[in-house]
Amino acid sequence: MILIAAADKNWGIGRNGQLLVKIPEDQKFFREETLGKAIIVGRRTLETFPNGLALDGRDNIILSRDRNLRVKDAAVVHSVQEARDLVSDLPDADVYVAGGESVYREFLPYCTQADITRIDYRYDADAFLPDLDADPAWVKVRESEEKTYFDVTYRYVRYVRRAAAQKSPSEEE
Repeated sequence: MILIAAADKNWGIGRNGQLLVKIPEDQKFFREETLGKAIIVGRRTLETFPNGLALDGRDNIILSRDRNLRVKDAAVVHSVQEARDLVSDLPDADVYVAGGESVYREFLPYCTQADITRIDYRYDADAFLPDLDADPAWVKVRESEEKTYFDVTYRYVRYVRRAAAQKSPSEEE
């Protein structure tokens, strides 16, 4: 599984149920990376999608405690294991964990890669990712040149789980 997110300098990812900032190139990156793949999100993240609907061109898996929740064009699951069972026949590279905070934390132990848009700013966030730079289980293997959207600077950073990094040196660029 691949974790995909945008995080600020403090690993903040959101405030009041919304992204901290919307960067069109990052949204395009998300679309290109996840199109044709499975995405796992929580119900509150689903509500932030256009019209609160499942994303087209992806197998949407919604994690929710609400046993009565039904979502058009999506599978609703009620546990991490149920979600993992749904994607067990897919390669890791075809399954993206896309938020929010509790979903990221619950699925992080099962992820072998994290594609993070690191935003060079500290926002007033109330939702956070774990700090992968400080986690000895993760290693940074790729970082893009700095990019700018108006006054926001950011980089695309790829992290891999150390065990995966040792098995796959071709991942480094």
